[in-house]
Amino acid sequence: MRKLRFAVLLLALATLFLAVNAVPGAATPSSGVTGKTLARGTDQSPGTIPIKQGMDVVVATNTFAPGGSSGWHSHPGGAIVVVMSGQLTDYNSIGGNCVATTYTAGQAFVERPGVLQLAVNNGTTDTVVYVTFPSVPAGAPSRTDEPAPADCP
Repeated sequence: MRKLRFAVLLLALATLFLAVNAVPGAATPSSGVTGKTLARGTDQSPGTIPIKQGMDVVVATNTFAPGGSSGWHSHPGGAIVVVMSGQLTDYNSIGGNCVATTYTAGQAFVERPGVLQLAVNNGTTDTVVYVTFPSVPAGAPSRTDEPAPADCP
């Protein structure tokens, strides 16, 4: 009886091994498709943004001249920002506290829905960012202009 269990277990493991190694060989290559990565960065911020069915997803590129500023704003569905070149300082007003974080080329960060923020290029060259707004109400703007809070510049 033990030999039978061992044989069944051995057969199951061998089958699993073959299945795991055979599946990648069954993949199909693309045909007639050209892809280009527009932006890539390593996320530097904690947390996530919820994505809701029926909402718009908006993708944009923004170029900040040296000294350029986004103006105080918020995003109804948040934003995922990838810095392609230059540097960008992101000011957030959270609960009466001003938090400033500078991001450089190759870094990414998340802007939380509804959080007041200001992005400023404090560098000497243009800053280019790619932004994905993942949960914008259908047809609505991806950003809302906001008054400057008392606790941030």
